[in-house]
Amino acid sequence: MISRDEILKPIWYAFTALDVDRNGKVSKSQLKIQANFDFNELNKMCWTLSAPKHISGKHLLISGAEAFKVWCIFNYLSEDKYPLQIVIEELEYFLRKLLAAMGCSWNEDRFEDYKMQLSAKKKHLNAWELIELIGMGHFTKGINPQTLSMGINEVYQELVMDVIKQGYMMKKGHKRKNWTERWFELHLNYMSYYVSEDLLEQKGCISLDRNCCVESLPDKDGKKNLFIIKCVEKSFEISASDKKTKQEWIQAIQDCIVRIRQGLSSPHRESRQKRRELRNRLKAEKEAMENRMRQLQLANESKQAQLEAMTKKLQEASVRGDLVEQRRLQTQIELLDQYRRDLEQEKMARMQMEEQVVEKANEVEQYWQRMQELEEMYRQLKKALDDERQAKEDEEALSKLQARLLQEEASKRLELEQIHLQQQEILTQSQKEKQELERERAEKERALQAAQEQLEILRRQREGAQEEYKVVTKKLERATNKTKTWKHKVFNHEGLLQIIQPGNKCPTRMTNWGPAAFTETELDEMERIWQENKNRSHDGQ
Repeated sequence: MISRDEILKPIWYAFTALDVDRNGKVSKSQLKIQANFDFNELNKMCWTLSAPKHISGKHLLISGAEAFKVWCIFNYLSEDKYPLQIVIEELEYFLRKLLAAMGCSWNEDRFEDYKMQLSAKKKHLNAWELIELIGMGHFTKGINPQTLSMGINEVYQELVMDVIKQGYMMKKGHKRKNWTERWFELHLNYMSYYVSEDLLEQKGCISLDRNCCVESLPDKDGKKNLFIIKCVEKSFEISASDKKTKQEWIQAIQDCIVRIRQGLSSPHRESRQKRRELRNRLKAEKEAMENRMRQLQLANESKQAQLEAMTKKLQEASVRGDLVEQRRLQTQIELLDQYRRDLEQEKMARMQMEEQVVEKANEVEQYWQRMQELEEMYRQLKKALDDERQAKEDEEALSKLQARLLQEEASKRLELEQIHLQQQEILTQSQKEKQELERERAEKERALQAAQEQLEILRRQREGAQEEYKVVTKKLERATNKTKTWKHKVFNHEGLLQIIQPGNKCPTRMTNWGPAAFTETELDEMERIWQENKNRSHDGQ
């Protein structure tokens, strides 16, 4: 089933080719498409509109038909985004399938060099760049153009035309019950057969659904390697060339029926969907990882800014504490000096009071007032000492807070390192899964190449058998002609020589040449000739 996105891709090329003014508008008369259209014909029409503007004048090693097939393969493998592009992974997938179809080995170093050159500019190609890459023989240097054409056609048949398996087999007719060689092509929902592999004359189609089944049959009627496809309306008996081919066809048809029952698409379409899902998942994981790293970096920067602000506050508080302590010490020194001066003055006053007790009565009262002021100053000094002790306690609390913040920063850094290790493990696991998928795909490609080589050997054997059959047929015809000539000569000589033939159960007759020397038919023929000779003699007289 062709999806809407696959239909829109060639239409986009036609629209772009017709949009000469680059204003995004094309008249309706230029884009008339019927409801019941052939997708292959649609591709050819859109190719005819868009190709001359891009590949004309380029000296390519491939023909226009092969360039068209490469264009169709590009549309199938390209991303569902416009303008259409093919990513590195899908390009590698196409090149590997192309080289495997041509029987060539994959050159990993050459592709890595090309990928590095491509990554320096961009990480994708458009359709015309892919056609130029294949047409200029960047990865197919020294390969026969005919081999390249066959390889492109094989990949085109598999990816674009959805041909799962194809080849010659014998089919039993429904009316005359005769066996005829046909070229079969297996698709997901049907199996068509043609007179030959040029596909010019289709002889029929076998529709596959969930009610169909395929079974092996024992050898009969001189035919070997038989199997039958049972459908609701009729069944089809088919003879393969050998047991291996028979088993491959049975397995391929059974796989199609199972996929129809499970509602799955063809294997290569499912593989393309898995590759896209893997790329999208890796891209989402990478974006999520980048977002997480950005969030952690922002959180770390925020924590760092908070730590720097707190450190600055602690430094400012420490500076303020130093200033307060210096002021307190300065005040204490000034108070002590003042106290010493007051004591000296008090001593002098006492001496004067002793000398002048009566005269200095008022000075005594002032002295007591001054003492009260000194006591008040002492209380203030004690309060200043308490403030100093409180400032030290605050400084110790700030130091503990700074240590706790440093410990939290260390734990956060440890958590970041653990997250980074988890991310490395996830990337390693993804690389292992990718290597496993590459290994499975390489095994399938080797199995397909071995099947193709076996098919070529069988084809050469069949051609040799046909030549031998023609030689034997000619010999048999010459022997038959000689036998007929001798029979005629013996019959004309009437008994000089007699061919011995098997007798029958009829009663024997006695003739001049012995009992049962001639059959009834031969006696009748001899009597007729004798009568004709007699009549001619009478007529002559």
